[in-house]
Amino acid sequence: MLADPELTTVVQVAPAVRSAWAEYFGLTPEQATPGVLASALRQLGFQYVFDTNFSADLTIMEEGAEILNRLTRYMNGDKSVRLPILTSCCPAWVKFVVDQYPDYKDNISTCRSPQGMLSAVAKEWYRDPERAEGKRTVMVSFMPCTAKKMEIKRPNSFTKGEQDTDHVLTTTELVRMIKSAGIDFANMECEEPDIPFGMASGGGKIFGVTGGVTEAVLRRLSPDHTKETMREIAECGVRGDDGIKEFSVPYKGMEIKVCVASGLANARTVMERVKNGEAEYHLIEVMACRRGCIMGGGQPVRAGDRTKAARAKGLYNADNTMLIKKSDENPMVLELYQGLLKGKEHKLLHNEFY
Repeated sequence: MLADPELTTVVQVAPAVRSAWAEYFGLTPEQATPGVLASALRQLGFQYVFDTNFSADLTIMEEGAEILNRLTRYMNGDKSVRLPILTSCCPAWVKFVVDQYPDYKDNISTCRSPQGMLSAVAKEWYRDPERAEGKRTVMVSFMPCTAKKMEIKRPNSFTKGEQDTDHVLTTTELVRMIKSAGIDFANMECEEPDIPFGMASGGGKIFGVTGGVTEAVLRRLSPDHTKETMREIAECGVRGDDGIKEFSVPYKGMEIKVCVASGLANARTVMERVKNGEAEYHLIEVMACRRGCIMGGGQPVRAGDRTKAARAKGLYNADNTMLIKKSDENPMVLELYQGLLKGKEHKLLHNEFY
């Protein structure tokens, strides 16, 4: 497909992939920059390289608005509001809820995952005849997760009858491609992801670690953009390796009760407590893999404690280097809402059903 002149091959790369792929090649974090990976992907033959961090920002824009809407209605006495709100970025967690706790499936956020959002938006972008140039667009995503292969086959991962993501490959499969191509990193030049889907905030970059989605949402809900506020959010209890984290944050006169869990055994514990009335939350974030996507089923194996910590640190370091910390500060995202997405937000960014 990469060699087919009648196809436009587009690739997106998840943040957790960038935190782990270089382990196979013995590259240091300084050597294994996102620009090096973008260059390698172009050498493999991909014509356009996009960043899933961009659609993580889209996810936060939509999920933040959804959470704000539900909480506002709840605070105003609307008894029809379904709480707690359950995050929808992890397809294994979504399937777990639908299969094991069907009474709570309507609590799941309607937002598509970042993979789903970017694929739908990119396919819509290339429906423009001038951009398509008579070619069919093929969307490939590199993910740390084997469940993402299942996600793209779900009926709600189709737009206008077309499958949004055509192929999902894992980090280990990416490494095999790079090895088989004989790419040499010694003299590799750094290249940037393509515009318009290549720019992300720091909030988008931390999606791959447990608590990252919640932290980005809390940044989005905060009207304050100062470093002090960002630090307070980071230290509210959202970070760390604990399988179950519980904390609350003040918001417009109320305390938002939050639970962040990673690993489905921990998710079951949380859901049983909610089901039995032993715990009450407004928001629950779950990643099916312990420690989040950095330890996904498609990542390099034999990851000891030092490696696990290094992967998480890599994402937080990427966030630290960003001047833009909040999704609503990303100019490319704001421009997209005024252009391609106008009037199509629900169709391209949300699920109709599970």
